[in-house]
Amino acid sequence: MAYTAMSGNGTTAGDDPLQTAVWRLRSRACWADAAALLQPVTAQTALQRASLLVERCLYTEQGWEEAEDALRTAEALAHGDDERGAAACERGQLAYASTLHGVRDRADEARAALGRAAALIPPGAAGRALLDFRRGLLAENLTRSPQAARAAYRRAHAGATAHGDPLLLSFTWRHLAGLALRDGELAEARHGFAESLRIREELGYLVGTAPALASLADAETEPEAARLREEARRLFRLLGGVPTWLARQLAPTPPTTGAATA
Repeated sequence: MAYTAMSGNGTTAGDDPLQTAVWRLRSRACWADAAALLQPVTAQTALQRASLLVERCLYTEQGWEEAEDALRTAEALAHGDDERGAAACERGQLAYASTLHGVRDRADEARAALGRAAALIPPGAAGRALLDFRRGLLAENLTRSPQAARAAYRRAHAGATAHGDPLLLSFTWRHLAGLALRDGELAEARHGFAESLRIREELGYLVGTAPALASLADAETEPEAARLREEARRLFRLLGGVPTWLARQLAPTPPTTGAATA
């Protein structure tokens, strides 16, 4: 299962105290509380607030109407190409999340919105790396085109490196590693998953640490794989079962004999 990245602010010492508070709440799966700290009076704050609520939808499968309202506000306040492109990128991500979780098929809307974003955000711009990553998610999980996804993730990886966005790098490492694992490239997969986990632990991105542990476990051998999965389960329970989709990945392997249990 794939999920979103959003450029991290407030992750280093000396950052704006408001952004630090938003980051701490976001990283602990408290998206609504983080969004409540932001007054949507400017395009920038409205976009950040919408991004938080869109991310909550993808992780929790809840809050769709609130995210839609926040996104409409951000779209109304956006003026320049960068702002309109960022709003279109969030629109595409919300439509992607809705489709992925089976809420409503909005795949065409997701493609159109990300296409608009691509026309507005020039290559090399700070927002382009996140856009490329999200286009990779679409290719991997909706279009089922791993080659297109890999190309998009690599562009996103290069952009995140160029702009010093470690959180986005943790996502590109993880998704490139997932494609490598699918192709049987265990060493490459293990390296990518380990890099993703390292970055998330360094940033204190708690809500993304359990998925990173579970992914690394898929590329490891026993008993290390079992240790990683148990640590992922501990964090998953600590955050109240978020992200929701991780429950399937962490479910114990059913017994091969005996009666089925409820």
